Formats: sequence, structure tokens, C-alpha cells
Amino acid sequence: MAEQSNLGSLNSYVESSRLQFEDLLGQIVEIPTISMDPSKKQEMRDGAELAAQYLRDFGATASIHETKGNPVVVGRFQVPGAKRTLTVYNHIDVQPAQEPEWTRAPFVFVKDNGRYLGRGTTDDKGPALTALYAARYAIQNGIPLNIQFIWELEEEIGSSHFEEFMKPNASSLKTDSVLVSDTMWISRNKPAIPYGLRGMITALMTLQTHVKDTHSGVTGGAARNPLGELCQVVSRCYDARTGKVKIPGFYDDVKPASRKELAHFLESGFSLKRWKDVYQFKSLRTNDPLEVLKRVWAMPTFEVHGLVGGYIDHGVKTVVPPKGELKFSCRLVPDQKPEKIFRLIKNHVRKINPDVKVILDAKLDPYLGDLSGSYTDSAIDAIEYGFSRSPAFIREGGSIGAVVTMQKYLKVPIVFIGLSLPEHGYHAPNENFDWGQAAGGMKAFVKYFSNVAAM
Repeated sequence: MAEQSNLGSLNSYVESSRLQFEDLLGQIVEIPTISMDPSKKQEMRDGAELAAQYLRDFGATASIHETKGNPVVVGRFQVPGAKRTLTVYNHIDVQPAQEPEWTRAPFVFVKDNGRYLGRGTTDDKGPALTALYAARYAIQNGIPLNIQFIWELEEEIGSSHFEEFMKPNASSLKTDSVLVSDTMWISRNKPAIPYGLRGMITALMTLQTHVKDTHSGVTGGAARNPLGELCQVVSRCYDARTGKVKIPGFYDDVKPASRKELAHFLESGFSLKRWKDVYQFKSLRTNDPLEVLKRVWAMPTFEVHGLVGGYIDHGVKTVVPPKGELKFSCRLVPDQKPEKIFRLIKNHVRKINPDVKVILDAKLDPYLGDLSGSYTDSAIDAIEYGFSRSPAFIREGGSIGAVVTMQKYLKVPIVFIGLSLPEHGYHAPNENFDWGQAAGGMKAFVKYFSNVAAM
């Protein structure tokens, strides 16, 4: 890109796009594409259709690929004579929005002085639309790069059918690199380029000891209580106060972060106070900043997410419930394998309580990329161009199942340029995005496209 001649043009394009960007974001946010909810099949279809229409309206070809689950939308800008193809990945499914802390209806789009409120605004519909605007500018201004889009509708449930889409289409999706925009900055003043993602297993422990609720005054003391027994089992799986996992062999394959990585963590601009404020923590397991970063980015976890069973309404009803279900997950790091970790958990639980069933829900492998190379250099330059700030190199504590699958089938470099901020509320009530991140993101993506085309 001829920097000086195109800078004014790009700035003008970004500002002139604002009203349309807000309108399109509002339309797609108001479709509740909750992949976790089986009753939302029509909404998932509506979201895919609208996303494909956006791509066509911007000048790309677009197709909807069916799977046994939700579809995948593919778009492509084809440039005659272009020698390289870059693929942009985003997802347009969202988390449920049932938290009582929502101050507005979660699927009613609201503009508030440059902030955009609604489920999916930052995770990941806002960044997806930002990349689309950048691609249109790049094509219209002669950047010689084919730009392909993959928009998934099952990322929030572990990309369970993404491989079903990717395997038969790998040859037609051939690309030179992948850009993922589904990650978070350290703070508004510190962009981040992640190079690693944690893997994950999600699973259930279930126990049934009788058929119906019984009165504790009549059966208590003799009757088994499945909720109490599940609590006992999980207490022998991990120490809830420290987070240390007690399952034999759980840590055997963990690849420790290198000295260079730890130095990058410390140089990232991470503020423990700001982090606690953003997530409204009253206390943590540790107040050592480096230890916090290691635990979130480079160490595995065992987490309990829900205990289901018994009486849950107001007051105390003295029943002994017949069954219980405990929902849990483990975040995994290189070189842990989900299959092995699940086997270790299942064997450990069987020894504690053979009546407890452990059921696998979903699994994802961890991902670790390369810190060096021309694509990373291009990403650094692009972020500095779009936001006038230098990025930090970090790992992400979350998981993106499609990344591992794309690495497996496309076998190309994968780079992460996210736009979300901690205060945007990933997976949280009152999720939001803002024009500042969208505007800077459009410029950064255009610069990245230009850099890749010139390699």
C-alpha cells in the first residue's frame, strides 16, 4: 500500500462506513444465534443467510455449507493475478444470555456514544464485520490478494462439526495463511498477538441412587445423597482453594512456558489491579502477577461449572434427591491430549466412587504457534499502523476449536489479530464493542492484507 497516498483515503473510508457498519452489526446481533440452544435452529439458519448476504453485498461470492450441526459460511474475494490467498476466520454464533445482570435486553442492539451493546457484539460479530469492511477496501484499492472468509456457527460449543466441513473442502479452501480475529487485548492501551490457545474437555459426572425425592426426616441417614457424594468426588479431583489438580498423571505432559515466553508475559503490560477491577474479583488464589499469567495462559485447570439436582427454589425443602449431575471442564496446555486426560479422570473417579458415571461432552486440543516469521512481523506492523501501539506476545487462556482443525487440514501459518477488550465482556452480561476498536481494526486489517500481498 502506498502509505501516504492511501492513508487519507482509508481514513475517509472508515469514517464514511460508520453508520452502515452500525446498521449491519445491529441486524446480525439481533438474531440470537445461540448454538448451545437446540431450540434456536431457525435463528442459526437466519444468521447464516444474513452473513452470506453481507458477503455478497460487499462483492464476494458466498456459499453456505451444511453439516450435521449448524452450517458454515464461506465467502471469497477473488483478484485476477493475485499470487496469494489469505483466509479470515471468525464465528457468528454466541453464548446464551440468561444472566440477571443484563441492564438491557441482550438481543436488542443499542448504540451508546460509540459503544455497541448486545450479545455477540465483541464475540465475535463486531470483529467479523470489521474484517469484512477492511477486505472490501483492500479489493477496491487494488491490493493483489485473494481474501477468503470462513464464518463458523458452532465455535461456542467446541466446533463439534467443523472438521466435518473442513475435511471434504480442504482442497477448495486452499490458502497461504489464516488470520483469526477472536481474541482479546491486555487492555485498551496494550494490543496483543496471541500465539497459543488452551485446549479443553467438557464433561459431566452423574449419580443416581434411588428413583424419587424422599423426606430426610424419614430416610435421612440411611439414604445415599448423590449431591453430597458428587461433592466428595470432586473434592478428591482438585483442591478448590489452590486449584491444584489431584488426579495422578494430570500434569505429566505439560510443556512449561520457556524463559522467553515468561519474559514476554511480564513485558505485556498486564496490571493485576486492572484485571481484578475488570472482572470484579474480591480475591484470587494468588496475587503474584506472573503466577496469575502462568495459570491463565500456560497451565491446565479443573473447573466446576454447575451442580444440578435436588430442590433449588426459595427456602429449604428437606428432600434427599435421587440423582445429581456435576458439570466440569479442564483447560489443557501443550502437550496434553484431551483423550488421555479424560481417561485419567474417569479412572480416578471410578476408584473413588464406582457408581458415578463420567460422560465426555466435548474435547479440543491445545494450540501453540510460532512467535517469529514474516506473518508475525506483518501483524506487528499492522497493529502499530491501525492503533499506534505496539502489541504484546501472549498465550490465550481460552480455546478456539476451529484453529486446531484448520492447522490440521490447511497446514499454513495462523496469525491472531483480535480486537476485543477485557471490559467488552466476553461471555458476560452487558457485552459490548466500540467504534474505536472497529475503526482501528479496519485500518490494521487493511495494512495486514497489504503486507501479506507484498511478501
